[in-house]
Parts: sequence; C-alpha cells; structure tokens
Amino acid sequence: MARGGQTGDVDAGDGEGNTTDGWEYRPVQLPGDVSRMTAAVRLAIQAEFGGWELSRVRLYPGGVRKVWLRRRRRPSSLMAEPTI
Repeated sequence: MARGGQTGDVDAGDGEGNTTDGWEYRPVQLPGDVSRMTAAVRLAIQAEFGGWELSRVRLYPGGVRKVWLRRRRRPSSLMAEPTI
C-alpha cells in the first residue's frame, strides 16, 4: 500500500510491477502449504537479487499469504529500449 492512503494497482506477477508515488509494487501470493521459513527464503531471494523490500503482508484463512513487495522506481534512462 502506498503512503497517504493511496493503493497501487497490482499486476499479474509478470515482473513489471506497477508504480505509485515513486515506488514500484509487486504482489506475491504464497499458498497455505508453504512454511514460514520457505516463505522467508523466497522473499529474501527477491530482496537480494531484485532489489525488493517488504511493503505489506496479509494472512488469509487457510494460511494463504498475500505479500506486496516494493522498490524505488528506476529512472527511465537506465531502462531505455535498445535501438536496432
């Protein structure tokens, strides 16, 4: 969830994320049969290699966890499309 009560749109987990207020958000859903330790390792890998940090976690009945990761939006000049 973004600061100031605004909510960012969530994507289908395609890796692009959505942007709101200078942050890029990525939703992750973890099934109920995933242990807490396994969930922590998965999220640590995302943080280490993707630059993501934990924004929000919601636990639903059945043990399903919905996690929102966030990272600062990168300048568009760093992600320019290559020209051929």
